[in-house]
Order: sequence, then structure tokens, then C-alpha cells
Amino acid sequence: MSTDDISETTEATISRRNAMAGLATMMIPAAIAGTTEPAAAKALTKPATAEDERLMREALALAAKGDFPFGTVIARDGKILARGLNLGKQTHDPTAHGEMVAIRRFLSRQSPKTLKGTTLYTSGEPCAMCMGAIVWCGIARVVYAASVTEIEAHLGQIRISCTEIAQKTPFETIEITGGVLAAEALKLFR
Repeated sequence: MSTDDISETTEATISRRNAMAGLATMMIPAAIAGTTEPAAAKALTKPATAEDERLMREALALAAKGDFPFGTVIARDGKILARGLNLGKQTHDPTAHGEMVAIRRFLSRQSPKTLKGTTLYTSGEPCAMCMGAIVWCGIARVVYAASVTEIEAHLGQIRISCTEIAQKTPFETIEITGGVLAAEALKLFR
């Protein structure tokens, strides 16, 4: 074994030891205090409004043009700030879901700070990947048409609802409104 190999092995061992010590340091106070429960997460249900239907129609129009029928608009105070549609086949990018495309377009023109507190409208309930991005971006509200369960009858889906992800997110409160124009959205999936 060369001195370089020994040095790398020692550094790796030290890193693992430091990591374990760090974890223990973080976990011991919580265990002593008896607070091993994570902070409470919230997914609030909010009823749909006439404006929600108007903006959902915009998302459905985009969905009709996508590689798969997923269209998204991001809005604040009724004003559309970004649009996206599923471009997975065109771009050969399996992450090019409508929500991801809308978020990327938004961020290409504006700062991440301005994305916080917006509402995202989408023709289909966000998948786990998209909902993760929504959470990390600080989007305050999600309005969707067809649910994961409804879409699954026509297209493969990961069986995790966006509400389930929101409920496991202790650092954000996300309002969720589902089923807005769901019957119209489901026609696009047939």
C-alpha cells in the first residue's frame, strides 16, 4: 500500500468517524429531551374558486399539446408567471414533466425568491419528483385536476399522492386543491 492509499483510507475513516460523531451529537439531545418526533407537517385542503377553474383551463390547454397530457401554469394573484407542458419525448428527458418545465422556465427569468408563495395549477396531480421540486421551491399552493389514482387507469403512476408528500414536509405548509375540472382532464388521458 502506498502512502497515498494510506492517506486516502485514513481520511475516509476520519470522515466516517466525524460523520457518526456528528449524527450522535444531533440525536442525543433530542433523545434526552424526549422529542424524537419530527416537526408537524401540514397539507391544507382548500376549496376551488372560479379563478382556479380559469387557470386550470390554461393548464388543460397546455396539456392537450404535451407529449403526455400534463400542462402546468404558475400564477400569483391570478397572473400567469410561467407555463409548462410535458416534453419528455421531444427532449428525451424523463424529468421534463409539465411542472418541472414550468418551474425551470420561471427560474430562467426570475429569482427563486419570487417563486415562493405562488400557486401551481396542473392537469394531473404532481408525481413524487414534481412534488419534491414544488416543496423545495416554496410554492405555497397546488391545484390539480385528475388525481394519481384516476390517471393510473390510463398511464403508469407512482402511487404516492402529493398530499402525502406535503404531510411529510415539516418545514412548509402547502395548500392542496384537487379535482378541479378533473373530468375534462381525464378526457385528455384517453
